[in-house]
Amino acid sequence: MKRTGITIFLLLCAFYLAAQVPSQSTHLPATKTDKKTAKRSRMNNMLRMEEEGVPSYAKQSIFGFRFNNDGYGGFYEYAKMKTPYKATIFQFEFNEKKHPKEDKQSNGSQLGGGLVILGSPFVYGKKNIFYQFKMGIGQQIMIGGKGNKNGVAVYGLYSGGLSLGLLRPYYIEVESPLGSSQTKRIKFSTADSAEFMGPGIIGGTGLGTGWSDLKVIPGLHAKAALRFDWARFNTTISAIETGFNFEWYTKKIEQMVNVDPKSLFVNGYIAICFGNRK
Repeated sequence: MKRTGITIFLLLCAFYLAAQVPSQSTHLPATKTDKKTAKRSRMNNMLRMEEEGVPSYAKQSIFGFRFNNDGYGGFYEYAKMKTPYKATIFQFEFNEKKHPKEDKQSNGSQLGGGLVILGSPFVYGKKNIFYQFKMGIGQQIMIGGKGNKNGVAVYGLYSGGLSLGLLRPYYIEVESPLGSSQTKRIKFSTADSAEFMGPGIIGGTGLGTGWSDLKVIPGLHAKAALRFDWARFNTTISAIETGFNFEWYTKKIEQMVNVDPKSLFVNGYIAICFGNRK
């Protein structure tokens, strides 16, 4: 009886193992098939969204050049998608801001019937060169998709954040003393105001001067814009952006001599954008 029981137990174990081996061998191919099916479905969904003009991506990187009505600069933008139509954007921007009353001049003299320039061109009465470094966060919202590969996608953007105003004193080269052959470089000050605004100006001094006297003035900025993307594929970006900037600084910005400084700036701009999506 004992031997019979052992025999039955061994037969049951053999049947159980035989049943488990086929089950495992058929389970693995089913898992791989499910993964392939899911991947194929995901790819088909992305292709469908591409054909309908809906960006099917997780992030984008853009760089470009911005031309303001009061200056120019460059920027970089990184975006993370929240939905197929909305993204959170992070922007970094550097500009040089011009004053409307800036007038570049050159001193010259006639020699042999031709004009000979003495010194580099300069801006008469310019007190400080005004740079901006901006860091902002905002949103990009798709207003209209491309519809087809030859269409144009339209996006609305708004952002805001920190703006650092960088003031570099504007230096010029003047005769010293007036009428002599010697020269010196000066910036505007109460002591040198007569020379700075006088007839003995030879020219500007270029980008090499004034950096040791750089002043930083913090502020805030906000922006609203529209972006028109005409790139053929949604994985690339070729766009024009137009909008308005609003900037406020904690101190008034002095750009020109004998011109009232201000702390609030409003300007319009147009930008050329290039980038990619992933």
